[in-house]
Amino acid sequence: MKFISVFAILLFVTSSVSVSFGQGVVIPIETENVAAVLKTDVNNRLKIVYFGRSLSDADEYARTEDIFNFHTGGAASNNSAYAVAGVDNNFTEPAIAAVHADGNNSLSLLYESHTVSQTDEGATLTAITLRDPVYPFFVELFYRAWRKWDVIEQWCVIRHAERGEVTLHKYASANLYLNARDYFLTSYNGDWAKELQPVVTHLRQGMHTVESRLGTREHLLTSPNFMLSMDGRADETHGAVMMGQLAWNGNFALQFETDVFKNLHIVAGINPYQSAYRLKPDERLETPRFVYTLSFEGTGRGSRNLQGWMRNHNLREGRGSRLTLLNNWEATYFDFDQEKLVSLFGGAKELGVDMFLLDDGWFANKYPRSGDHAGLGDWEVNREKLPDGIPFLVREAGKAGVGFGIWIEPEMVNPKSDLYEKHPDWVVRQEKRPEIYFRNQLVLDLTNPDVQDFVYGVVDNLFTENPSLAFIKWDCNAPIFNAHSKYLERKKIPQSHFYVAYSQGLQRVLERIRDKYPTVPIMLCSGGGGRSDYNLLKYFTEFWLSDNTDPLERVFMQWNYSYYYPAIAMCSHVTDWSRDRSLKYRIDVASMGKLGFDIRVDELSERDRLFARQTVMNYNGFKNIVWHGEMYRLASPYENDMASLLYVNEEKTEGIMFNYLTNWRYLSDASLRPVRLQGLDEAKMYRLTEINLYDGTRTPVDSKKVYSGEFLMKAGFNPLVNRGRASVVIKIEATE
Repeated sequence: MKFISVFAILLFVTSSVSVSFGQGVVIPIETENVAAVLKTDVNNRLKIVYFGRSLSDADEYARTEDIFNFHTGGAASNNSAYAVAGVDNNFTEPAIAAVHADGNNSLSLLYESHTVSQTDEGATLTAITLRDPVYPFFVELFYRAWRKWDVIEQWCVIRHAERGEVTLHKYASANLYLNARDYFLTSYNGDWAKELQPVVTHLRQGMHTVESRLGTREHLLTSPNFMLSMDGRADETHGAVMMGQLAWNGNFALQFETDVFKNLHIVAGINPYQSAYRLKPDERLETPRFVYTLSFEGTGRGSRNLQGWMRNHNLREGRGSRLTLLNNWEATYFDFDQEKLVSLFGGAKELGVDMFLLDDGWFANKYPRSGDHAGLGDWEVNREKLPDGIPFLVREAGKAGVGFGIWIEPEMVNPKSDLYEKHPDWVVRQEKRPEIYFRNQLVLDLTNPDVQDFVYGVVDNLFTENPSLAFIKWDCNAPIFNAHSKYLERKKIPQSHFYVAYSQGLQRVLERIRDKYPTVPIMLCSGGGGRSDYNLLKYFTEFWLSDNTDPLERVFMQWNYSYYYPAIAMCSHVTDWSRDRSLKYRIDVASMGKLGFDIRVDELSERDRLFARQTVMNYNGFKNIVWHGEMYRLASPYENDMASLLYVNEEKTEGIMFNYLTNWRYLSDASLRPVRLQGLDEAKMYRLTEINLYDGTRTPVDSKKVYSGEFLMKAGFNPLVNRGRASVVIKIEATE
């Protein structure tokens, strides 16, 4: 590869006004197509000297410091690898701000050493130690580079050996420094049933912050996912784009600061909101991972990078399988008993799904869980509803030929519960303030080891009593109000540690669960997509995108989620939320993720039951392509009257194409033009067959015709989506 043009370089470096670089220590962090290069200056400060396409000759990385000509103080000194508040000549937002044990609030970090090693999974791990020249204060920067996926994870460990506590007012995971002519940031706002709504911001001079302060369910209003296009807006196949998230299950902040020269400084980490951290001598504070990929081939390549990395290296059982299920929630809500549940097992078997999932309402006796106002926290089976207990349901489901799963929300408590009455000190609340409820509940204090034991015990007791339990749905519906921990108060630990300690406590619980139950499927649910970070998905096999299961809305939501998550992680259910969309449309939309059902099978017509059973059989035939294949977004519902997506297996011999009408107006032009496919082999010949059709339905797709991969990708194929064919699923097979 030749030396790249200035236009293609995404980060820059210059020396300060009075300092030249000299030779320095050069530290390249490389994937197959991306390189982040760090270098020390003559004062031993670690600088970012390059971030862009990888070079074939690593010796040339050091030359990139000379190709920019920024010499003013505001532009020439802001490329620190980890910007500090204090001594160093830094004009941008710091990644770290500290007050030393003696009260001094200055900080300087100089390069001390670094190591490079290979991980067991094939990544390159670079660890760099920085030290303050005056105080025994250290920051270790970590970069894990996944060569195949062009994914980099950054985080740091902060420690010191001072005589007393050091107060950290900010402790970000990473900062980056980019240089381009323009930046377009896609961030995501939302609310219940309106999760992950994209907003594009043209970044100009100043600070733009994306943050959450909710404590739990932290993604409800704002997502940690971001997409940054440079030098114009990237599309699916063209343009330079950075995509990723902060992998943290607590408050986060992503700061994008643009200077007058259009240089962009990014600081990502735990939100310092009410979170000053007093670090003891020799204590190690490890920050969350900042995970990102850089694509020079548009958002399609970027999302496939993240999806591949997640399946292979981050998502629990990402290379495995998943269970299809029938859930009782929208069929019964809280109104069920033992007999009614058993009567639903046959419907699960008739559909052909793997499992029946019992949702909320199965527990509590002193304050029975007949609605969301009581019982949460009392995890004993409700004897009136289920006199024979959960083991009976597990056995009956087994007799019906399906597994049995169950819903829990172990981090939460209703004030109207036996747990609240016995352990008010376990509840997150300010005693001098009124309690504020969200869905009539409060949050348990996971900074407390006793509460951690309790939450772990909810899961462990279920599996001890029911070893063959097939699935857990783990919910979390309340954010944190009036944050205060009686445990921290008793231990004389600052309340400013609460938000970090809560997230750390949750992680400790999940580590214990996974140590004992490493392969049990567990869904991460949070009233919808309130939790979907890469950190928690190390422990969960899948997550619930939204309580909004309207299939038309789900086309858009699942489109947005697909930029950051593989289909195997995204639960998508067929429900009665919107009966004005056909059962076929609802099933077809749900089939582009991890399929499930929230319906009463006995209320379906015989024709619909036969169709639903056939679609599940079809899904079982192509689900591995959806779960483990490469995904290509072909036609955006934001730009067209339809949406089109394609999944292709690794050998490029099989694919599945989903097409959905998104505009029912008479003027819709969804069927006028062909859709150009991607990801096929130009030299192979392919047969296209429409599936998921009711018996006797005629299709305009002629499965006798074959097309070259070149034709399908350059000329395209028209699935003829219209009001009479609102969803079209096409199976693609290479011919001999």
